[in-house]
Amino acid sequence: MEKHKHTFGAAGLLAFLLVLISVAAPATALAQDAKAQAVAQRALKNMGGKKGWDNTRFIAWSFRDQYQVWDKKQDKFRWEKDSLVVILDTRTKNGKVYAAGKEITDAGEKRKLLDQAYALWINNSYWLVMPFKLQDPGVHLKYLGEGKTMDGAVANMLEMTFDHVGLTPENKYHLWVDKKTGLVTQWAYYKDFHDKKPTFTRRWSDYKPYGTIMLASDRSNPEGDFTLENIATPKQVPAQVFNSPKPIRKL
Repeated sequence: MEKHKHTFGAAGLLAFLLVLISVAAPATALAQDAKAQAVAQRALKNMGGKKGWDNTRFIAWSFRDQYQVWDKKQDKFRWEKDSLVVILDTRTKNGKVYAAGKEITDAGEKRKLLDQAYALWINNSYWLVMPFKLQDPGVHLKYLGEGKTMDGAVANMLEMTFDHVGLTPENKYHLWVDKKTGLVTQWAYYKDFHDKKPTFTRRWSDYKPYGTIMLASDRSNPEGDFTLENIATPKQVPAQVFNSPKPIRKL
């Protein structure tokens, strides 16, 4: 049988995977840790809090030219781009892959695509819901003091690093949390913890309510616009969402 040859798009997209792990951060003063945790807790509360997050079961969104739906309760993730569809169990990393409506059964190619979809689930969801993950196990926060965003707003700055979490062991982030609103309004990504300059700095803005939580869609910067689109948090989804071998209508 002829093998299907598929990728998830431009090589730059896969190289763009950001998340989630980093080397452990240096020890920080207890006062800084307490301040960082307080800033993070306020941001979480203002976005809907743990209750709002826990009550949100389904999250759908577009990341560049990909569309995905995540069932947080059942650990299911649907990813699609053009005619390629992956339906993945995020606990077992197993699932099904379809191209033009036909299931890919070649074991090697299927495994490759499932693993790529798992990495994209981590990456693409982090671009949308990162502030809800600030106090997850393995996340280290350090308070860096006050700073200003690219738009001139005064913010509390946090450094975020990771310990044995996720796929990429060398990342760190700097976050700007607006002093007035208490919301994350900017982030900077460092590919390596020791880098002096970030790979990029982008806005985290245009917050809107989605069910019981607040999410921001704008990730622009002076170099260009970038928006997360088709964001939705429906209470229920049609059965076809986690069964259809062909692309579905946006929720």
